[in-house]
Amino acid sequence: MYTDYRLIRVAAADGICRATIDNPPINLLDVPLADEIVRLTDEVALDEDVRVLIVDSADPEFFIAHADAAMILDLPTDDVGLHEELSPFHAAMEQFRTLPKATIAVIEGICRGGGSEWAMAFDMRYAALGKAVFGQPEAALGGIIPGGGGTQRLPRLIGRGRALEVILGCRDVDAATAEAWGYVDRALPPDKLRRFVDRLAARIASAPAGTIAAAKRAVDAALSTDLSTGLRIEDQLFRQTLAQPAARERLRAVIDAGAQTREFELGAGS
Repeated sequence: MYTDYRLIRVAAADGICRATIDNPPINLLDVPLADEIVRLTDEVALDEDVRVLIVDSADPEFFIAHADAAMILDLPTDDVGLHEELSPFHAAMEQFRTLPKATIAVIEGICRGGGSEWAMAFDMRYAALGKAVFGQPEAALGGIIPGGGGTQRLPRLIGRGRALEVILGCRDVDAATAEAWGYVDRALPPDKLRRFVDRLAARIASAPAGTIAAAKRAVDAALSTDLSTGLRIEDQLFRQTLAQPAARERLRAVIDAGAQTREFELGAGS
């Protein structure tokens, strides 16, 4: 597992898989890199020891520049009707989004086009202030629209008007604006970015794998169902996690450690 990668450096330890994109000169999302992303998704899904996947770049100036234009030109256009099945890239991004693991993108540089669309499929995105930029330049550069999920995921993150500004305006969005809009979850000073993500990943990885998967399913229900249905799904998943022996042991240990006392609660946020 995690062998024979040429464009992604992969290492796993302590419940965290770290994958570093290394496809010089600009981390182009080409066919070989796309194939490795699919394989990484499959292998992380099967790795019972991994609870968190962190993806970053070996090049601080590029997360992923964009999708390979030659790859896009090779896509078939003989049938332009509405298909019943997802396209291969859409299917790959949905498989990645629905991993039963927490996924975190660390974005220090340029993240445009297909790279931006992949970033949107992560559970969490963190960017370097003053360095990271995001964009969907397809309309200006190729006279096309984003085809890797950008028109669907971006409005869910930042709203319709801002999504159209990004997609039709074709201007870069800096990290501070991306944070304010919800394009990323936080924009942090470059020297603090990785330290923040490492601490967050370690805390998430300390949770049971089933809890992480259940949390993702419950939160996703909020975006795909009405409130009543979502609450029922939450209740079901809550009871499933509570029924696990490990959860009951943890709760008992917290009580034994003095939880629900004034002193404990005042120090619990550290």
